[in-house]
Amino acid sequence: MAGLIAKKLEMTRVVKGDNFVPVTLLEVPRLVVVGKRTMENDGYTALILGIPQTEEVVVKEGAKSVNTSLCSQVQEFRVEAADLEGYTLGQELNLDTLEGIETVTIIGFSKWKGFTGAMKKHNFSGGPGGHGSKFHRALGSIGNRKPRRTHKGKKMHGHHGDIKVNIKNVPVELVNKDVQVIGVRGGVPGGRNSFVRIVF
Repeated sequence: MAGLIAKKLEMTRVVKGDNFVPVTLLEVPRLVVVGKRTMENDGYTALILGIPQTEEVVVKEGAKSVNTSLCSQVQEFRVEAADLEGYTLGQELNLDTLEGIETVTIIGFSKWKGFTGAMKKHNFSGGPGGHGSKFHRALGSIGNRKPRRTHKGKKMHGHHGDIKVNIKNVPVELVNKDVQVIGVRGGVPGGRNSFVRIVF
């Protein structure tokens, strides 16, 4: 298993046969291997990728990692121990790593919607809207007679959105290596210009 960091651009559609297929365009920026996790030191094997903000990435002799303060994004991807040997510090990655890959896993954070009520957050129907009613958008009863407490996990108002979303088996419909953009079928969590992880 490996992966890439991508920036969400926008949604559009492509023609596949006689059908329009909705796709989300993801731009894969310049990625550099900035570190490794090994079984001896960390107990697992992983590859650390970063998006450098400088043209040249300096790798000092004998260094085990690259200065990540010069990277705008740093992400870690689990890989097999045998695959880890094929990567070196400072190595650049691009869309060539997606060669032959038909489906990927997209991991990102959904849009942040602030503090919302129960009707918006959980799609509650609410009360009557006519005159005389005093129950319109309120949550309603949340307690029990016994036990005298509110059950955990009760659907209530509160923090809405900005949660980690993992979408598996997403087909790759478009790959354009000239502009380093791929198109995956359907929607992707997050807003425009937000970063997502592509795992394959």
